[in-house]
Amino acid sequence: MAEENNENQYVVLARKYRPQTFEDLLGQDALVQTLTNAIKNNRLHHAYILTGIRGVGKTTTARLIAKALNCTGLDGKGGPTIHPCGVCENCKAIAAGRHIDVMELDAASRTGVDDIREILDGVRYKPTNARYKIYIIDEVHMLSKNAFNALLKTLEEPPSHVKFIFATTEIRKVPVTVLSRCQRFDLQRLTIEDLLKLFNKIIAAENLKAEDEALHMIAKAADGSARDSLSLLDQAISLGAGVIKTDIVKEMIGLADRNQTFELFESLISGDTKESLLKLQTQYQNGANPTSLLQDLINITHLLAKTKLIPSFINDSSLSETEKDFCQRLNSKVSIAILSKIWQMMIKGLSELQAAPVQIDALEMILIRVAYSASLPTPYELLNDVKKNSNLGNSRPQVSQAEPQTTPPPVFNHALAAEPEPNTTDSSFLTFNQISDLLNYLEVHKMPLAEYALKNDVSISEFKSGYIKMTASDKIHPDFILNLHKILTQATGLTWKIEMARGALGVTLADMEKAAEEAEKRNIMEYPLVKAIMAEFKGAKIETATRKIAEEDDEEGSSFFGGETSEIIYDEDNEQ
Repeated sequence: MAEENNENQYVVLARKYRPQTFEDLLGQDALVQTLTNAIKNNRLHHAYILTGIRGVGKTTTARLIAKALNCTGLDGKGGPTIHPCGVCENCKAIAAGRHIDVMELDAASRTGVDDIREILDGVRYKPTNARYKIYIIDEVHMLSKNAFNALLKTLEEPPSHVKFIFATTEIRKVPVTVLSRCQRFDLQRLTIEDLLKLFNKIIAAENLKAEDEALHMIAKAADGSARDSLSLLDQAISLGAGVIKTDIVKEMIGLADRNQTFELFESLISGDTKESLLKLQTQYQNGANPTSLLQDLINITHLLAKTKLIPSFINDSSLSETEKDFCQRLNSKVSIAILSKIWQMMIKGLSELQAAPVQIDALEMILIRVAYSASLPTPYELLNDVKKNSNLGNSRPQVSQAEPQTTPPPVFNHALAAEPEPNTTDSSFLTFNQISDLLNYLEVHKMPLAEYALKNDVSISEFKSGYIKMTASDKIHPDFILNLHKILTQATGLTWKIEMARGALGVTLADMEKAAEEAEKRNIMEYPLVKAIMAEFKGAKIETATRKIAEEDDEEGSSFFGGETSEIIYDEDNEQ
């Protein structure tokens, strides 16, 4: 697994332990299986593109593919193999980066069309020593438009002895014309478990000592990148004089003490603002970075929510014993609703932290907001509490007899009607006795333009089967009457008489719907229960929505509003 190196020269771990075989390549099983099948069935593609985050092994994989395609085996007679021998001249030259037929180009520094033409000039010539002439282009998305165009011609008609391998961290920036001519491999982030296996193998080989928690912290901080993880491991070894210690790793990557962060989170969800600020100051004085600390709190929020929703995740190998104990202890103390609220406030706080002149002051204000908000009940919890401790839930507002009638006349009533009864003379036809029958028909048969025009562009003064009288606005479509007449005739089998005058509109159906919605809001506001909630949550507003209550809704919760619901929206920016 380790590269050849001069004994007198130190080689960083990321280079020394760069994978030399596909067996050493961690976390990329799908890629290895695809290449294995392609080599066994002699179905080698002429171009591959590897994409993934930094340090996940794109360039390393490209070199492994080059070795697999050009390996000749111990006897010099072998063909392409998924298990390159590593000892033949081709394998050793490719591993050392000096093979004459395997050319690497860094597109980040050589982006122009001339750079591409320079390497493509040799495409027509057969390889000197190898089976295939291979071009590895790293960060291919950095090529200019003209460079891609120059490359495209060769990709369309590649010689049989040429293979291209592209690597990129920005796959979306690669033109579709290039992508469509390549076989794509998405290299996966390495899991914490994979990285810990790699660390333990290196520690055993290097005869080092390490604390498990320290290794776990490095694996987490690497965020799935093997190169980043080995660079951090190298740094920790140097700082600890050969011993990888938890305290050194915390200081090195700016992490607050994990146990103290858990304690801080518990103070936040219990609403203890004073204790939260004291714990924050302690960690800050011990060297914790405010941004890292807030990110850690966000991570804890997500972790706790995930273990609540997926109980089996608490046994995941990526979790430390400290994390497992914390989740088990707090799972019953905090709800998903509270965790969601904390998550939103902390995510919003990240941008505030970056803009603040003094980050620790900004973080204190963020945590004050979180601690205060976390102790408040949600509107749903308050509603249930009020209903359990009073008779308000069973009280309905009394409508004053002097209040004017807001229900529109039957001819304009647009409440959803029952399915129209069929015509007695022909069961294939319908009967429209009121405007709601027609609107229901238009909605069911997906005729939105006609429905919109009837609601917004005309005011109907009379409607009965076979006859409509209306006033139309100037913006009505010229073919409106013709189309409406056709719809009515086809639906009912009758010849309809439509009287239409142009002029100022009266009250439209859209106006009536809006008035009915406002009346419903006013009606809901008269519920003593709603008044109690509104008094508790200053700045809240009511939004109504015509949706059926799900069967699983709490029968003591929203169901007292009937078949439709009214949501009380709480705006945290207006909280007291």
